[in-house]
Amino acid sequence: MAQPVQVRPISNDEGNRLLRIVRRGTGSVATWRRAQMVLLSAQGMPVAKIAEVSFTSPDRVRDVLHNFTTDGFDSLYPRYAGGRPPKFDLQQRAEIKKIALSRPEDHDLPFSVWSLSKLADFLVAEGVVDDISHEGLRALLHDEDVSFQAVKTFTASTDPDYDAKTGRVLQLYAIADGLAEPGPGDPSVVFCMDEVGPLNLQPHPGKQWAPVAREKGDPAAPRRRRRRATYTRPHGVRHVLAALDLGRDKLYGHITARKGRTQFLAFCRYLRSLYPPGVRIAIVCDNFSPHLSTGRDDRVGRWAAANNVEIAYTPFYGSWLNRIEPQFTALRYFTLNGTDHTTHREQAGMIRRYIAWRNRHTTDPKLRKVIKRASAITRAKVA
Repeated sequence: MAQPVQVRPISNDEGNRLLRIVRRGTGSVATWRRAQMVLLSAQGMPVAKIAEVSFTSPDRVRDVLHNFTTDGFDSLYPRYAGGRPPKFDLQQRAEIKKIALSRPEDHDLPFSVWSLSKLADFLVAEGVVDDISHEGLRALLHDEDVSFQAVKTFTASTDPDYDAKTGRVLQLYAIADGLAEPGPGDPSVVFCMDEVGPLNLQPHPGKQWAPVAREKGDPAAPRRRRRRATYTRPHGVRHVLAALDLGRDKLYGHITARKGRTQFLAFCRYLRSLYPPGVRIAIVCDNFSPHLSTGRDDRVGRWAAANNVEIAYTPFYGSWLNRIEPQFTALRYFTLNGTDHTTHREQAGMIRRYIAWRNRHTTDPKLRKVIKRASAITRAKVA
């Protein structure tokens, strides 16, 4: 029997990079869709399920996974042919890219960053090219996937049990997807759980459909909805504790004023009540301190042991492994963007109604595509 196609094992840094791509609101849709397929495969989802979620064919998914295994992140970015022949040969382009990615101090220059003018002058002085304009240099670097970016921080996983935790989470996903039979002591129901917040009462930015702007001074021209420019936040915050039942594809949520260990345990008791006591369940969550059982407060561990529950933790800085994360993008998009709720009750009501609507329509053929696109692939698009 042929082995199912799956992407190669990815590192924690690669997983977080994929998560950033699929959560980004801008950029190429082709890149976003390919990254989505790779991320879902890295989470253990089978090809047929990925094709269903991303609304494409299984053959297309296999091609994307094979290309990523061979070429890495370069395979995510589409390259379109056409246009005039390049002015510089491949060797010159490679040298220009190499110098642009180096630091000026590496060449004994008294500045810390390249500008287009400084880089162009240096390339001519070094004999890499005879002449190059600033716009030509910018276009060349763009074609070589080099852009001017802010220097960012990075966080590597320091978890000594990284492999064990990752393996266990992926094993639970395989059980939930029906790809593996539960062994002795394994749960048959898997929840992915996390928190959203803090949620303030404030006007949130967002987008809407609106008529094209008319000529200035036309009193009959309709105006799009506006939001307040100034506001105060004296009403405190709220937090959403949410969980996704992977087997039923249902989202559950509680809204609380705090997100401590007491609130976490109360939500876990609710999840436990959804199944008979004899059914063993697992809750996948991150290493947020209220989720942990410590020497000073071991209530979580004692409750899990007494109630036939396994708490499975993702590795440190490995939130890309938690399948609940994509749900939050859709929740924020549909319940918070463009809103200006006056009370927490009003805001909480919107969130609860969205969760109920989402759970009712996951099998509706007319709305299934909208729900899956919004929640399962981490960002909502309006076509």
